[in-house]
Amino acid sequence: MIVTTGTIVFVVLLLLAVVTAAKGIRTVPQGEVWAVERFGGFTRLLQPGLNFIVPYFDAIGRKVNVQEQVLDIPEQAVITRDNASVTVDGVVYYRVMDVPKAAYQVQNLQQALTAIAMTNIRSVVGEMELDATLSGRDRINSSLLTILDGATDAWGVKVNRVEIRKIEPPENLIRAMNLQMTAERERRATVARADGEREAAVRRAEGEKSALVLAAEGRLEAAKRDAEARERLAEAEAAATRSVAEAAAGSGADALRYFIADKYVKAFEGMASNPSSRLVVVPMESTALAGGITQALELLRGPGGGGPTPSPLTPVTPRPSGSGGVTGRQGSSVPSTGANMGESKWNQG
Repeated sequence: MIVTTGTIVFVVLLLLAVVTAAKGIRTVPQGEVWAVERFGGFTRLLQPGLNFIVPYFDAIGRKVNVQEQVLDIPEQAVITRDNASVTVDGVVYYRVMDVPKAAYQVQNLQQALTAIAMTNIRSVVGEMELDATLSGRDRINSSLLTILDGATDAWGVKVNRVEIRKIEPPENLIRAMNLQMTAERERRATVARADGEREAAVRRAEGEKSALVLAAEGRLEAAKRDAEARERLAEAEAAATRSVAEAAAGSGADALRYFIADKYVKAFEGMASNPSSRLVVVPMESTALAGGITQALELLRGPGGGGPTPSPLTPVTPRPSGSGGVTGRQGSSVPSTGANMGESKWNQG
């Protein structure tokens, strides 16, 4: 087969067209922005999708990822303000906002971010004491976010978040902190127990005080009521005495003697009818009882009782031993209940 010159030229032109098309057509993936350079200088950006450039004159420079990225900050030892050594690491979330700056203002963006993050972590943590460092992660995160966001603005980078992942003291310091925490908890428990015992003692004392006050008030009220009762009883007795005196004013001494004889007989009946006493000893002359009853009967037979008015009563003298009655002034006799006994006895069966 004979290859002509025209065929060779056609093939060459075809290959040149393919190479030219390959150099002029660019497909940019989503999440990336490419920088276009012409003779080594930045000219424009290629956005995600199908793009065309001038072949042989334009070239693709930096390919920059514009998605939010996570940068791992390596672990490092940091000395706190109170000379305690702690191990700290963290993560930084950032995003490229200005592609030309991120592509041409810094040579290695991630390395620069790592170095500046580690430096500022040492600076922020070094200004804090150990206790504040362990309990103040939010403060450290906010301080680092402010510092890094301001420092990376010249690189076209926006730092969205900084998180301290680990703050770990050395092993001996952890043991000392555990001992301190145990002692503090024991102290709190002792204080709480003492407060509880004190509160219980106060409550018991208050209860005893209230009980004593109530008892005293009860005794006072009872004494008042008892005094009032005695006062009312005295008033009643006084009223009864006045009534008796007024009733006796008309009859004189005879009415009084009747009243006394009546009380005497009732009292004697009560003593004799007591079921717990089988023997009643009366230290008196038996004839006195009969004389009192006789005088009472004579009063009843007076003008108020329908009989003759008796003569004034004279004391009754007992007869000698062995006699059977009591002799008055007028020679009348009344049968006696006993023969001149010094004591009268009633046996109750």
